[in-house]
Amino acid sequence: MSSRNTILFSSFFILMVAVFFLQLLLGSVSIPYKEVLHILAGNSNGNEAWRNIILESRLPAALAALLAGAGLSVSGLQMQTMFRNPIAGPYVLGISAGASLGVAIFILAASAFGIHEIHLLSSWSIILAAAAGALLIFFLNFLISYRLNDVVAILIIGLMIGGGISALIEIMQSFSSNEALKNYVLWTFGSFRYIDLNQIFYLAFVVLIGIAFSFFLSKPLNILLLGDTYAASSGLNIRNAKVLIVLCTSILAGSVTAFCGPVGFVGLAVPHLARATFKTSDHKILVPACAVIGAVICGLCNVIASTPGSDNILPVNAITSLLGAPVVIWIILRQRKLQ
Repeated sequence: MSSRNTILFSSFFILMVAVFFLQLLLGSVSIPYKEVLHILAGNSNGNEAWRNIILESRLPAALAALLAGAGLSVSGLQMQTMFRNPIAGPYVLGISAGASLGVAIFILAASAFGIHEIHLLSSWSIILAAAAGALLIFFLNFLISYRLNDVVAILIIGLMIGGGISALIEIMQSFSSNEALKNYVLWTFGSFRYIDLNQIFYLAFVVLIGIAFSFFLSKPLNILLLGDTYAASSGLNIRNAKVLIVLCTSILAGSVTAFCGPVGFVGLAVPHLARATFKTSDHKILVPACAVIGAVICGLCNVIASTPGSDNILPVNAITSLLGAPVVIWIILRQRKLQ
């Protein structure tokens, strides 16, 4: 690794740590940084309310933001490489739509059976429903990618699956009660606030395995950049490589969506930012670069969404889109200017 990349990685890692602690410090309630450190060290004898805020709300949300940013960014990088399409993202295969379908069915079913008082957004039920929907689409994508060797066909089918599911959800919404509809819409906003430390352990386990798997796929991803003809002539089994990429992307995007809801634009914007910053197309550099940059960006979005000094919490999806769209536009314009 070059000295330039070492400096960049060190800088982003320090920034990631800083953003992590910033998420613990800022919020609707002002907590002194010394008290935050004491609470994390487990030797706080101060305000019990502060301890609950840090350990039960801010710490899980901060960890979820870092994991979600890393997972979505790496999965978006893989999709852009496999499809050789700069606007491909982690949800292009319909994983988010599948998770949304699972949650919609669960919420509407709960409403139909008269279950109105449960806290859907803070229970394992919503996570399992989203995971079931994402898993269903994953198996469908797995079969499609195994049978088809045409990335364009896989992309089109994935978009059609997502469109069909969205239409089905809209039909279900038209028959739902106001309360059920509200619960579903709140989930679609995306949030890092409805996850606890116990659930963080499972999310971290899946995301870290997915990122490690992605790094293992760096060589096939590098070869696919040069086209299928060159990849085949170099001895790469293209079909198996694409199946593994779809598997890895589904694991990352599906797990993040199940635990945090749909978080848009991060997986699309961060790979472009990583390429522009590190000035390389080598996935051995880009995979960890996307992970750390994505963690920083999602952490910043979580800070903004918490609206420090206010009791309001903004939708994470709105913040990621507002920050992500200008980044992509700037990078495209910059690349065009350099050509």
